[in-house]
Amino acid sequence: MSLVLDPAAQDLLFREARTANTFTDEPVTDEQVQAIYDLVKFGPTAFNQSPLRVVLVRSAEGRERLVQHMAEGNRPKTATAPLVAILAADNEFHEELPALLPHFPQAKDMFFAERPVRESAAGLNAALQAAYFIIGVRAAGLAAGPMTGYDAAGVQKEFLDDDHAPLMVVNIGKPGEDAWFPRSPRLSFDEVITTV
Repeated sequence: MSLVLDPAAQDLLFREARTANTFTDEPVTDEQVQAIYDLVKFGPTAFNQSPLRVVLVRSAEGRERLVQHMAEGNRPKTATAPLVAILAADNEFHEELPALLPHFPQAKDMFFAERPVRESAAGLNAALQAAYFIIGVRAAGLAAGPMTGYDAAGVQKEFLDDDHAPLMVVNIGKPGEDAWFPRSPRLSFDEVITTV
């Protein structure tokens, strides 16, 4: 059985998509970011909790503040990407649940009254949304360069607060010259899928 999604779209989102390491200087517009969010916000999360929060780093001053917290190998590409997004988990996401889950507003206090429970749920579900975000960037015809090589405590202190935990930094733009490392292998179907 083949997939319903057009093969060209499959290539755009997965087979031909790569993590970019260099970018052109073509800007990423607010309209593109809005379109990305308006698409990926529909991806499922548990209890529709939607804990992902995004900080867009556009200014030279913001970029300078961020680059100092990046691992050495990630600094040049973060310094030159047209747009950089800090993806974070909102550990107080439960405050939005009455609006996001109107048929079950008591979920806020029934399941998420305790901070450790919220942190676990926020981390898992925001990571899921981060994956949707990367696919959305690709759907916009852009390349994403997600990274976890940074000083998380420094990024949190510089750009977030104690209620928001950074998950990753994503460089975004049109791929530049020599943007791709060689494609790494993937596990086969039989290595991953088990039927019981």
